[in-house]
Amino acid sequence: MSGRDPNPGKTHVSRRLLLRSFVLASLASISRFASAATDENGELELFPIIHSDLRKVARRYRRKIVEFPAPEPPGTIVIDVDSRFLYLTLPGGRAYRYGIGVGRQGFEWSGIAYIRRKAKWPRWLPPKEMVARDHLAAQWADGMPGGPDNPLGARALYLYQGDIDTLYRIHGTSQPQSIGRAVSSGCIRLLNADVADLYEKVSIGAKVVVLPSSSIVDAESAPTHKRRMKASDR
Repeated sequence: MSGRDPNPGKTHVSRRLLLRSFVLASLASISRFASAATDENGELELFPIIHSDLRKVARRYRRKIVEFPAPEPPGTIVIDVDSRFLYLTLPGGRAYRYGIGVGRQGFEWSGIAYIRRKAKWPRWLPPKEMVARDHLAAQWADGMPGGPDNPLGARALYLYQGDIDTLYRIHGTSQPQSIGRAVSSGCIRLLNADVADLYEKVSIGAKVVVLPSSSIVDAESAPTHKRRMKASDR
């Protein structure tokens, strides 16, 4: 009985097909990785953004376009803290709607501000008040580098009133369980995937209207910030 392959040609073709399949699968994997490692403009993303987190929040808090007949012009951010929604107004009485996490009782803020700065994977510098009351924040009193464990997440939009930094941010989070809840120290948090989407849609100078809790008022008469602090590029 011979040990030779009775169909050497067929075996050679099978090996070639197997090798070809392996190469194609490897290329597809590389392509998926490259896509995941770049932002919407094709620029390198320093850390991966987990888009599957979108499926971990309640359906009502998932990003969508809704009817929103607001008096504000397109490109305005309107934040409804009671409903846990952030709206980015569009022409024709519509808006992008994002689910958010908001400030705990005692840390709420309402008023009008403007986006003066935007940052990707921002550095976090906790305010002195937070350092004094929070031992975890105290560990990063000199600043925490951007990254997946940074409280500001993948993106941050910095809210100013005139030249005064309000110290409030619209920022990302990798904790989907916090969306729809009052958990932060006053800032507005979105899923990293959502804040990255919002980041690309808003411009420096965009108006932000944070509606007072448990009431509806005309945006122009909303109260101003309760804590005026020194301007900062935090």
